[in-house]
Amino acid sequence: MPRSLRRRLGHGGRARLGPALRGGTSAREGPGEADIRLRRRMLTVREARLSMADDNEELLAEEEVPAPAEDRFEQLENGSPAERSGHVAVTDGHCMFVWGGYKNAQVRGFYDFYLPRDEIWIYDMEIGRWTKHRTTGDVPPSMSGSCAVCVDRVLYLFGGHHARGNTNKFYMLNSRPSRPVLQWVRVECQGVPPSSKDKLGVWVYRNKLIFFGGYGYYPEGEQIGTFEFDETSFGNSGLPRGWNDHVHVLDTETFTWTQPVTTGKSPSPRAAHACATVGNRGYVFGGRYRESRMNDLYSLHLDTWEWQEIITKQTCPLGRSWHSLTPVSSDHLFLFGGFTTEKQPLSDAWIYCISRNEWIQFEHSYSEKPRLWHTACASEEGEVVVFGGCANNLLAHHKALLRGWSGRRLSNATASTVLVLVPSSLAACRGDLQSVPAAIAVLEGCSVHLGDAGTAHSNEILVFSLQPKSLVRLCLEAVTCFRELLAGSWHCLPKHLLHSLHQRFASNNTSGS
Repeated sequence: MPRSLRRRLGHGGRARLGPALRGGTSAREGPGEADIRLRRRMLTVREARLSMADDNEELLAEEEVPAPAEDRFEQLENGSPAERSGHVAVTDGHCMFVWGGYKNAQVRGFYDFYLPRDEIWIYDMEIGRWTKHRTTGDVPPSMSGSCAVCVDRVLYLFGGHHARGNTNKFYMLNSRPSRPVLQWVRVECQGVPPSSKDKLGVWVYRNKLIFFGGYGYYPEGEQIGTFEFDETSFGNSGLPRGWNDHVHVLDTETFTWTQPVTTGKSPSPRAAHACATVGNRGYVFGGRYRESRMNDLYSLHLDTWEWQEIITKQTCPLGRSWHSLTPVSSDHLFLFGGFTTEKQPLSDAWIYCISRNEWIQFEHSYSEKPRLWHTACASEEGEVVVFGGCANNLLAHHKALLRGWSGRRLSNATASTVLVLVPSSLAACRGDLQSVPAAIAVLEGCSVHLGDAGTAHSNEILVFSLQPKSLVRLCLEAVTCFRELLAGSWHCLPKHLLHSLHQRFASNNTSGS
């Protein structure tokens, strides 16, 4: 099949070819013959999906990427979560909840491994203290690239990539303090779900979760929107993958999936983009599509489902993927970090003013600390708390041992084209370059063993203050600073403020390592 041939899933679930076949077929080949070739390819995809359906239904613990023993892992953490990328983090305004992702370490022959799936790390954004909580119930498999939100202190988790491939399962976890044990529940939703994917975005509006885009498998059933295969993924074992621009809505009261019919100019298919909700509009910036990392900005009206491309004034951020976009007021979005088309990690920060339709570069003290595939959460104090992520080029495996799958050395092998995969899937996850932890890499379609990757994952907290601190916050910090001098007057404080002070004094970790 020609490399340049584009396959799309159009409205009503019909597959269609790109404009003029993009030079991918002979001029003598009629539309009917092209359709037959495409249907054969789709049949192959569906047969492969059916043969793997039972295997992907449940992920057995022994089939996950190995992790260190629990006692050793506890010693390494030292009161803060392990360094990681590809995790999720959500907030209720006061606390940040962190789950999943992966890190580097040589464990049983692997150089990347998933973090434990049965733990949630909670970061108190006021006092800067981490606590770890074990979870029970329908615990999701260890994953990277999942999508999560927190609504009324309930954490919702969808999609991601685990050791057997992509998933479209939906989970929820009630994080309210009244519950002694945090328990996961896998929700069996009604309607047609999104395809199995990772690196997608989400908006929250009223009682709805609206998911957009991502990178994953060809969808089953009828889908509204465009799906485009990643041509390189056909040359590997497992199911081929691609990008999409699908919009799916989940009602959190009925747990029913629907797909709205959108109007206007929609964004191209993409993955590793960033989404933010302000009022009744969902914003999406950047992301990867094919070999490009974009800097376009779109909004979707969440009542009328009309897309609008936003052409901004003057300067704007570089194109990027694996960045964060955080709403910080009813008129402002905060953009940080990411990864450029030239494979450079970014440390720049920008504020987008909605009413003035302009980007303003934000000066900060973390210019020497680039981040990509990190998370960012806004606090009630107007701060954006960035956690984790990678500080260097995920593709720069300076010490990688590149040997062919059969043991032969590869010719013309360069580290800049390495894509990391899990051993069992062996499928190219090019939603953005390195998709999941693994011991196997794909080098332009060739399998290779991966040595010491040297990827600089982080567990550091970066705090961006975007507005003045509240008077209460300033007073508590002053009392903490002059603790011994003011200790005799503490009895005059209201109980809730006294409790806050005791929490601050008990805190001994604010920034990870």
